[in-house]
Amino acid sequence: MIRHFLLALSTASLLVAAEPFEVKTLEIGAAAPDFSLPGVDGKTHSLKDFSSAKVLAVVFTCNHCPEAYAASGRIQETANFYQDKGVAVVAISGNDPLALRADELGYAPHGDSFEEMKLAAKEANWTIPYLYDGETQAVTRAYGAQSTPHVFVFDAERKLRYTGRMDEGYRKAGPVEKSQMRDAIEALLAGKEVTTPTTRSYGCSTKWSYKRDSVTKDNEAWVNREVTVASMDAAVAKSIVANDTDKVRLINFWATTCGPCVAEMPDLVETMRRFQNRPFELITISTDPAEDAKRVLAVLKAKNVATPKPREAAMKKENRSTNNYQVKDGELDAVADAISKDWNGALPYTVLVAPGGEILWKHQGELDAVEVRRQLVKALQKH
Repeated sequence: MIRHFLLALSTASLLVAAEPFEVKTLEIGAAAPDFSLPGVDGKTHSLKDFSSAKVLAVVFTCNHCPEAYAASGRIQETANFYQDKGVAVVAISGNDPLALRADELGYAPHGDSFEEMKLAAKEANWTIPYLYDGETQAVTRAYGAQSTPHVFVFDAERKLRYTGRMDEGYRKAGPVEKSQMRDAIEALLAGKEVTTPTTRSYGCSTKWSYKRDSVTKDNEAWVNREVTVASMDAAVAKSIVANDTDKVRLINFWATTCGPCVAEMPDLVETMRRFQNRPFELITISTDPAEDAKRVLAVLKAKNVATPKPREAAMKKENRSTNNYQVKDGELDAVADAISKDWNGALPYTVLVAPGGEILWKHQGELDAVEVRRQLVKALQKH
């Protein structure tokens, strides 16, 4: 799965903290802690690389957090605005990607692995250094980054003059009326004191490595969830696609004999788990004949295609017992027509449906998990 890119566990990565610890944010006037970290550009970046800058802004951020995701454009815009004024902007992700539960990842297309950082930076058109500290988190701890984003602005002597939130754009993309980060930069460029040197850094908490245990427990709980299947006829299909709910529905047609269908299922499950706390649900529809019912259930169980706990109450209100279905014999064309008349029958086939039944997106063939999540983020922003 995308979230679980192969991360080589080097000797350094085995030194992760196993127990919670106090995080102390760097005090105003303190010197900038040194660092030497890999960037998404393939280079290693150190504090000395920015020695010529009059002002250095270090932004601890990440890919998954809704506050950080919304602020990504403004981080680059700030760098662009001040690039000819002697200001350097550096972004660092200090999150341990293995300390993130799936349900914390439902607000952006990417998780916080180094590989996903590369994708996120490319999509955001970042030219600023984006550095990875998720392996040891030593730099993040030295600065005392509490959340994402958390900004640290240093003067020419690399003394801390401002730390806290970036601006007033809490979870909102686009322009903001006030930016504490820019105010601090402007003051330092003018040779003045920063009026408000500290503020709260609202955002998702830093995912320290000691939180890995919660991920393990969450994964174990998911594996133990019940997996069920119900039969589907045209009437059920019409009800599903009519979507008289407040949820966005991702409907996936598949079959046990379809290799790409089975291959993409882990990514669908991961997506379902990521977005389980959002108004979203995955509906799977097997086109296998009734005589293969045991095989259908076996595959779904093997892939852990369970219903998330947050969806259970809503399903009961809709008089549904599951999000997994198998088409009744003789009903395949009627079911297909009910959901998507222009589907040619080739598997796998996926449809994204808005509340009220509007078809937002269709895809023929094996899914790209990141593209699915892009579509979901976009749909959930609108609905």
